[in-house]
Amino acid sequence: MKIIFSPLLLLVALILPEKSFAAPDGSRIRHRANAVLSLMSYTVVPDVTASDLNIGSGSNEKNELDITQFGGGATLSDSFPLYLEGTMGYSRFDPSFVLSDGTESRKIPTKWNSLTATGGIGWDFKLYTDKWGGNLVLRPIANFMLGTMASDVRIGSAVIERRRDADYQFLNGGRLNAYGLGGSLMLDYELISAPQDIDVELRYSSMSLQTFGSTSDVVQGEAYAQNLGLYLRRRAPISDWTLLKSPVRYVLEGAHTEYLGDQRGELGFNSLSSLGLGIEIDSSKYPVFITRTRLVARYMFGENTSGYGVGLAMSF
Repeated sequence: MKIIFSPLLLLVALILPEKSFAAPDGSRIRHRANAVLSLMSYTVVPDVTASDLNIGSGSNEKNELDITQFGGGATLSDSFPLYLEGTMGYSRFDPSFVLSDGTESRKIPTKWNSLTATGGIGWDFKLYTDKWGGNLVLRPIANFMLGTMASDVRIGSAVIERRRDADYQFLNGGRLNAYGLGGSLMLDYELISAPQDIDVELRYSSMSLQTFGSTSDVVQGEAYAQNLGLYLRRRAPISDWTLLKSPVRYVLEGAHTEYLGDQRGELGFNSLSSLGLGIEIDSSKYPVFITRTRLVARYMFGENTSGYGVGLAMSF
């Protein structure tokens, strides 16, 4: 059985248009709830490109979005090819809003913190085995997600005394819970051999996110996560370099994600690509739980976007 575990970090800084507080407006609250779910949608599907991202606005004044995602997937065995996967994601977004009473305006910093957990159950249908022993499988996956977002507005007591509407309640100590249902379809080619290991994955994912159990009946929203991703990886020994009685391998990695639906253009781009280079240490000859450990440095790029990150992965 092979399990891949990959903690990944996303740091984003971007400027969003400032919003103004006025009279309570259910449509405006719903728009903000939809925005929270849209941010959640980037953590509910395993995605190398969106997990290594750094966007600069080019301004001295920045709002920040931090996302951390980790997860893994495994096929139990060749004789019982049940596929299980799971990811967890955390995000924090610091938008700024403007409070206006008609005569003066005041900028209000806020914090949105969200946590998501996604699971998936699938089955491998073997389509083809080539002469080198590589297998091509078709893998349909049913996915489900649970998430929560807590909002905290950092303002003075004078503002607190004046704001008691649903708009303020959402921003100050409000909570938004969400669930998601959807599925994925993956074509996976995997070759494991002494000269090299090759992994190629083409995955389409779709999930509908809905709110439930929020602190206010006004705070209701929905979002639709949809993307198409291609992932490639080659691992091969580095000459005669050995460690822990096994060859040390280099890792070449490439990925491209095309965002569709509500995610398309949400953060200023329609697609992202990633290139990675790293090393892998094999500890399978020792009685330890972890058989392989990989450290990969990645460079990400897209429309008006570039970034970098480091990924750590382990096989069990």
